[in-house]
Amino acid sequence: MSYPGYPPTGYPPFPGYPPAGQESSFPPPGQYPYPSGFPPVGGGAYPPAPSSGYPGAGGYPAPGGYPAPGGYPGAPPPGGAPSYPGVPPGQGFGAPPGGAGFSGYPQPPSQSYGGSPAQVPLPGGFPGGQMPSQYPGGQAPYPSQPAAMTQGTQGTVRPAANFDAMRDAEILRKAMKGFGTDEQAIVDVVANRSNDQRQKIKAAFKTMYGKDLIKDLKSELSGNMEELILALFMPPTYYDAWSLRNAMKGAGTQERVLIEILCTRTNQEIREIVRCYQSEFGRDLEKDIRSDTSGHFERLLVSMCQGNRDENQNVNHQLAQEDAQRLYQAGEGRLGTDESCFNMILATRSFPQLKATVEAYSRVANRDLLSSVAREFSGNVESGLKTILQCALNRPAFFAERLYYSMKGAGTDDSTLVRIVVTRSEIDLVQIKQTFSQMYQKTLGTMIASDTSGDYRKLLLAIVGQ
Repeated sequence: MSYPGYPPTGYPPFPGYPPAGQESSFPPPGQYPYPSGFPPVGGGAYPPAPSSGYPGAGGYPAPGGYPAPGGYPGAPPPGGAPSYPGVPPGQGFGAPPGGAGFSGYPQPPSQSYGGSPAQVPLPGGFPGGQMPSQYPGGQAPYPSQPAAMTQGTQGTVRPAANFDAMRDAEILRKAMKGFGTDEQAIVDVVANRSNDQRQKIKAAFKTMYGKDLIKDLKSELSGNMEELILALFMPPTYYDAWSLRNAMKGAGTQERVLIEILCTRTNQEIREIVRCYQSEFGRDLEKDIRSDTSGHFERLLVSMCQGNRDENQNVNHQLAQEDAQRLYQAGEGRLGTDESCFNMILATRSFPQLKATVEAYSRVANRDLLSSVAREFSGNVESGLKTILQCALNRPAFFAERLYYSMKGAGTDDSTLVRIVVTRSEIDLVQIKQTFSQMYQKTLGTMIASDTSGDYRKLLLAIVGQ
């Protein structure tokens, strides 16, 4: 089903990012401990980060904040098309079932958070195994996430098995010594280590050579390749905080960046971003948001940076029904819009709860909530509210769509491409790739390959995992 007027026809390019002369906003080593404790391969919850961090670490806890499986609305287990429990195989992504009141979201069975239901792959995820060639309005539908997908998610980048930080530091040093730079050697190391391992390489490099690895890399690289490498060497929380700071620095504000980070992260991630923003840039994130945005958009972002969304995974269907009724009365059911009601519900309810609310709303209002938001709001606040709903329905699809629009048409919004590939590479990039090919009939890799070039392309493809 296609949402009228959605997705918007392309996002504005981000001019001048990162601002000249500001690329070196890396914290001096020792100020920011290295995050530790990535998940054991094979999923499982993230182990608690040891409080000590690295020697010389300040009072900033290591980001250990990815939710346990089931916490992120994820995407299908590896191995093919998502199954749709509770939906007969005739209904794929695009086809809403007959009834007028129900706009095509597969109803998850009530036990969807328990063990993953049996996989019954539909060929290609669409009825008859082939993709409808033209969607109404020429837009891909916004697929809802099947219940089987809300299980685990996985990144394309895994920690290297027999990792030796000193050996990697040596390889990088050799790659940069003398005339020219051996970019391939850099790509091979960087793309095949987890972020946690990259932090250890950074520390080993300084210990062994008394030089800053990042400064050395910056002097050897330039342009998009430089931005990508620097992003990969930043601890995840710091990278989010740095991206937010960059989006608000100087003239103009990159609202899409604020939305993409603040509306999609978990509570723990947001709280760590707020702390890191303060400790690294000596600024209050909420104050910066207030001075850079206004109106209902400002209120939405301030709500988001509290990191206070309900994270209880159980759905209260009675509440979903009441919220749907409230949203209808705040928007479609009256003249004008009661924005604060939308803000309250979308900022406080858990993502699974919002998913149930979207389903209840389509029965109450006879149209889906995303298109009501598009009718009642406009501009940044509309994008923000839609992002929250899209994350509730299918987080990988939100990122897949952002990636698509970063490359569609003339020119590439490289900052967005780099940011999403890097930030999702250890969380759910596998699911983002699967969703991308279902939504756009081409793989993420082919689109990246045709839109980028050189070592930058090699490194992106190595991370995406062709």
